[in-house]
Amino acid sequence: MKQLFKLVLSIIVFASVTANVSGQDLYDINTIQTIEIVFAQSNWDELLDAEKAGDNNYTEAESVTINGELFEQVGVKYKGNSSYNASYDKNPFHIELDTYVDQDYQGYKDIKLANVYFDPSFVRETIAYNIARQYMDAPEANYANVYVNGELIGLYTNTEAITKTFVDSRFGSKDNAFFSCSPPDGAGPQSNDYPNLEYLGTSISNYEDAYEIKSDDDTDPTVAVADWNDLIELTDILNNDTSNIESVLDVDRALWMLAFDNVIVNLDSYIGAFKQNYYLYQSDYGVFNSVVWDLNMSFGTFADTGEGGGGPGPGGGGLNSTTEKAEMDHLLHDTSTDFPLVSKLLSIPRFKKMYLAHFKTILTENITNSAYLTMANDYQAIVDAAVAADTNKFYTYAQFVGNIDTDYNLGMNTAAGLTNLMDARGTYLSALSDFTVTQPTISNVDVSTTDLEVGNEITFTATVLNSNTSGVLLGYRTDEHAPFNSIQMFDDGAHNDGAAGDNVYGVDYTITNDYTQYYVYAENDDIGAFSPARAQHEFYSITANYIPLPIGDLVINELMASNETTASDQDGEFDDWIELYNNSTETLSLDGLYLSDDPDDLLQWAFPDGLTLDPDSYLIVWCDKDDDQDGLHADIKFSADGENAILSYADGTIIESVEFGEQETDMGYARIPNGTGDFIIKQATFGINNEIVLDVDFNYLEEQISYYPNPVTNVLNIENNAGFISKIKIQSVLGQLLFEQSYTTSSSLITIDMSTYSKGTYFFTMNDNTVIKILKN
Repeated sequence: MKQLFKLVLSIIVFASVTANVSGQDLYDINTIQTIEIVFAQSNWDELLDAEKAGDNNYTEAESVTINGELFEQVGVKYKGNSSYNASYDKNPFHIELDTYVDQDYQGYKDIKLANVYFDPSFVRETIAYNIARQYMDAPEANYANVYVNGELIGLYTNTEAITKTFVDSRFGSKDNAFFSCSPPDGAGPQSNDYPNLEYLGTSISNYEDAYEIKSDDDTDPTVAVADWNDLIELTDILNNDTSNIESVLDVDRALWMLAFDNVIVNLDSYIGAFKQNYYLYQSDYGVFNSVVWDLNMSFGTFADTGEGGGGPGPGGGGLNSTTEKAEMDHLLHDTSTDFPLVSKLLSIPRFKKMYLAHFKTILTENITNSAYLTMANDYQAIVDAAVAADTNKFYTYAQFVGNIDTDYNLGMNTAAGLTNLMDARGTYLSALSDFTVTQPTISNVDVSTTDLEVGNEITFTATVLNSNTSGVLLGYRTDEHAPFNSIQMFDDGAHNDGAAGDNVYGVDYTITNDYTQYYVYAENDDIGAFSPARAQHEFYSITANYIPLPIGDLVINELMASNETTASDQDGEFDDWIELYNNSTETLSLDGLYLSDDPDDLLQWAFPDGLTLDPDSYLIVWCDKDDDQDGLHADIKFSADGENAILSYADGTIIESVEFGEQETDMGYARIPNGTGDFIIKQATFGINNEIVLDVDFNYLEEQISYYPNPVTNVLNIENNAGFISKIKIQSVLGQLLFEQSYTTSSSLITIDMSTYSKGTYFFTMNDNTVIKILKN
């Protein structure tokens, strides 16, 4: 069904627990939202029913008002599978604010509203999502009163949609492979098409009935095929080459999801009969991230019949009573080939120990301490009056209050009393040997120094008890959206860890970035442990300073604040740009640098990690606020009336600051002499030496220099009718040096093979004094 955060750096260690969190007022759990839908048609319900039965397209609402903010021309449709019925007065809604007009509410364009069909308590979804968000990236959820044409339809759960907005906020991108792992036509006993990640061969058609592609480019056949093939590769490696599974799957997120579903008996999920209700999004690092979805039947409501065997109940059947649900196997499906995400991952000893550690954390932090019950009581208090006023709810007010403790039969399903199920489950699970064994303990996680600069070597240490000596790992990463790497920590006296055998483990680490996120993992023969306990979702972090580049080595060499015809980016757009130049004789690293046009906000745009600039080379950055485009596109845009261009580090060190006044269209603001002089307004020399006169004397060029064909497909001929050609240099529009060669033979004609060059514009410099522009087909 349907955070690149800025860090203020310090030389002082910042070793606090950090979590990936996100929240907006639209999902404030303490506030019931008010959503008012207005249709021009009085028979709106019939129209939505007809669309649900047909193509399920959106029906245009005249307006939707969210907490007093009006949106006109909005797409609305019914959603849901078993929770929808044409005879219901209260059906679930999907509101899409931007179906017809580009608009959003607090950044959200899709509003998903569930009708609480399977939950007399009204709190299953909100509790479940609250628990899930403690350990993984999962949707926000709260409540909304929904009105249509002035009439209260009822109280709904309001759950954040898993869309491009969601994945961009959590995983730092939105244009990669993206799948809803629920059958597009709905799951049920009539179908055998389950999104269980079984490998079904290389044909995309074998997967299309079980998974729904959600990639934004799913209408582009070439890209869609690539995305499907990435999913197929995941299933192939999971089933046939598990040793490489971490190259295509964030295993830790998957283990958290599986443990979460099991602890709270959420069987309308991957571990249930239909193996569904989760999403997969592939990050920029090529790994798929799993996200749970549709938790309305959690806490034991879903009737998993176990038809055909392999069910969660005794002997592979279904779960028929609250007692059976409370005693569901914590390793459910660990040997079943029908559930490869469980069986394949848990067949690897380390992953199984991590799973048990995560399982125990959820159990002790939410179930055995009755935190779930505190949430249930708090959330019921928030919605009590709204539930009483909901005349279209599917259960009585007495059942709403009673379902905290009392089971209610819902036909094919039973909504277990929350305390009946979870108190018994907590008692049962806590007594199992997997959770009574001695678990490693991790304490005193520390770093060796507070003097942190990029390039320094430091030591991470931790005190670990009850662990195997080879079972202590440091997990680390330098990009918040990257998978964690891991290295072994040692208690041998040789890694700045004190004396050998003193239970203090250490590992040396060279700081490569301005921030590093890390955690410690330890395991023995039975179970693992993490510090922080919620790792990898939570982690420790350190911040460090870069050693700044010497003033004058990297300079802003030229900029353009009003570009109409001078140069276009890879998408053909004529945007503002800035040119950097390396004045030094060394290759310069741009790690840690920021570009800004505002002296009061120096950290507007960070250069990507790993970017370098060779000596006597140029680099173009487009200043267009199109940072989702390929290449270097900064989140700033210059004013042609004049402002600033500033290069700095996060600690406030400024290595270059240029203040400019009013600019002329298609004229550059450039240093003369190149790289060192004062700025003047002159003919633009995009990506090349500012002292070169570019294509000014066309008669001279025509008489003295011939170059053909232009545009070129394969071989370019360049002829100097006035003398010899001694040197040719080719640069991209970004100023990158692509080719340079000196010629010792006395030749006035040379040929350059351009067949391997990408389509675009290139600048050729001949004999260091003449530049021609060549177009490559």
